[in-house]
Amino acid sequence: MQPGFASDYTTILERIDAIDPLKYGKTRNFVDGDVSYLSPYISRGVISTKQVLDHVMAKGYTILKIESFVKELCWRDYFQRVGQVKNLSEDIKHPQEPVKNHEIPSAILAASTGIEGIDTAISQLYETGYMHNHCRMYTASVVCNIAQSHWLHPARWMYYHLLDGDWASNACSWQWVAGANSSKKYYANQENINKYTHTRQFNTFLDKPYEWFESPDCPKHLMDNQEASLKTILPEAAPLQVDQQLPTFVYNYYNLDPLWHAGEEGNRILLLEPEFFNNYPVSERCMDFMLALSKNIQNIQVYVGAFEQLCHQQGLKDIYYKENPLNIGYKGIEDSRDWMASQLTGYFPSFFAYWKKIEKLLYQRYRK
Repeated sequence: MQPGFASDYTTILERIDAIDPLKYGKTRNFVDGDVSYLSPYISRGVISTKQVLDHVMAKGYTILKIESFVKELCWRDYFQRVGQVKNLSEDIKHPQEPVKNHEIPSAILAASTGIEGIDTAISQLYETGYMHNHCRMYTASVVCNIAQSHWLHPARWMYYHLLDGDWASNACSWQWVAGANSSKKYYANQENINKYTHTRQFNTFLDKPYEWFESPDCPKHLMDNQEASLKTILPEAAPLQVDQQLPTFVYNYYNLDPLWHAGEEGNRILLLEPEFFNNYPVSERCMDFMLALSKNIQNIQVYVGAFEQLCHQQGLKDIYYKENPLNIGYKGIEDSRDWMASQLTGYFPSFFAYWKKIEKLLYQRYRK
């Protein structure tokens, strides 16, 4: 069972320091494996992949020795690079086939698929805002490749509940499972699920050899589909108190970095745009978590409205923000995110192609 997700910066740094990348590499595929639980903080931009890797490598590891851990950090940067180039709300490489509906099985929403490892993971997602990565893949595979739902709406459902919800990672992963961003679909049978979730189920609809998945039959209880109810509840914000002579630093759902321009005088505003959360809705739990994380930023104020509206109403100038493909309509001084390899830009059609490039750069940087 995963730990709770604290929101204070000191505890977050302690969690980075507690990482054991060797145990991670050996156990990360199991639901009770020694994973870092840093993804909610990376997704919200409180910390970066580079920051985590720098801290771990300072302990004397080599890239080769902890390659599994390094690759997982690189996957996140890779998906972000894909998101800079591609419209992630559309099939990236191929149309998903076959598709019988654009909703989500009601049994998934009710955590009643009959597969204990999946149903338990969905229930925990609702209770905690977290789901183990393997369980995300199991869930997506049942939804897209057994029930044959198009990946987009189910991906939005999962993103809505995840504290570490990151549209690039989430959308790319769902498309990878569904075959829209990969050369083949991802399947997991009951034996695989039993192994990594420590369940002992037999004679389920997934208790099949892998040959069966080439043309699987959808069980009747997965044929009832519906739209998930996804609506963001935005907080009420007090009127802003700004100094028009000072620069303004704009934070948002993807940038809550307390070290960003730290020590500089300026207006610090957490921008919550209704249109953004209409397009990418999140749960009340996710909203509360984000607001708690924002308290690590001294003198931050919350503004609910559009970026253009904020600038016009407050007469702001010298506006700074961090780059993100979802910053629609932002204008001002754009700062780069803290990439593990800032020079490695553009689209790579596969993670393997990206890894071959970044692996060399990381070996050079951390050479002992």
